[in-house]
Amino acid sequence: MPPQSHNSELVESTQSYPVAPHRDRRLPLITKAIDPTGLAFDFLAPGDQQVMTGHIGGTITINLAEADDSEREKQRGAMGEPYRTLLGHFRHEIAHYYWDRIVRDHATIKTFRDIFGDERADYAEALERHYSKGPPADWPNNFVTAYASSHPWEDFAETWANYFHIIDTLEIARAFGIRTRPRVSDASAFEGSIDFDPYKASVEQLVHAWLPLTFAFNSINRSMGLNDLYPFPLSPLVIVKLTYIRNLIQRHTGSESLDDRDALRAMATGLRRGLTAPV
Repeated sequence: MPPQSHNSELVESTQSYPVAPHRDRRLPLITKAIDPTGLAFDFLAPGDQQVMTGHIGGTITINLAEADDSEREKQRGAMGEPYRTLLGHFRHEIAHYYWDRIVRDHATIKTFRDIFGDERADYAEALERHYSKGPPADWPNNFVTAYASSHPWEDFAETWANYFHIIDTLEIARAFGIRTRPRVSDASAFEGSIDFDPYKASVEQLVHAWLPLTFAFNSINRSMGLNDLYPFPLSPLVIVKLTYIRNLIQRHTGSESLDDRDALRAMATGLRRGLTAPV
């Protein structure tokens, strides 16, 4: 969501540090110290003026009040969200920055519109409709979050954020050697290991490892009375959108060749696993 304008000093760097966790890959990054349309972060605490987390013109505003757990939980409840973290804000707003950089004026815009919809639809009207009427009843079949259903820009940003939720968490699980192999009569749908680099993996590999891992950790969290670690649905259409994000990043970093069949295999894996969250 675009933030309101503020008369405050921008927090920026003259060096091109990676903004998202992509290790050996380098997505294009220009700071405002180099280009007025480049990236900068504006960290603001609420005062006389309301502070809204959002992105506009390369500036990402973060509301520092949400560093307080109680305030963030209050906002999460008010928004009816199953998940709300500062890290999630960073990943979501960075997606808006990269949409401007690697989607808006590029050949991939047609594919974007085929998958996410036409972003030229009035943004303000779309958000007003979302907040007044809520998401469509069948949103879990088409979007990774309810908010993603509000406008194609938000759908892209929410899907991008979830892609990084998945690959970064899988990398940590891999580093700790975590695998799932429950002691049940038919464990095939619940078994999983991460014997690959998530940052270079196909979406099929990601889904195959992610579903049993999050099923296990959601169950563990529930045993402690906590919210699910990963409360988002991965429907077949969401998997198609994740594949678009993965291929977009691969294309702009030159990491690997692309496979048009990856989304179909990933959807088949998701349906075969049949896992979303414990019931």
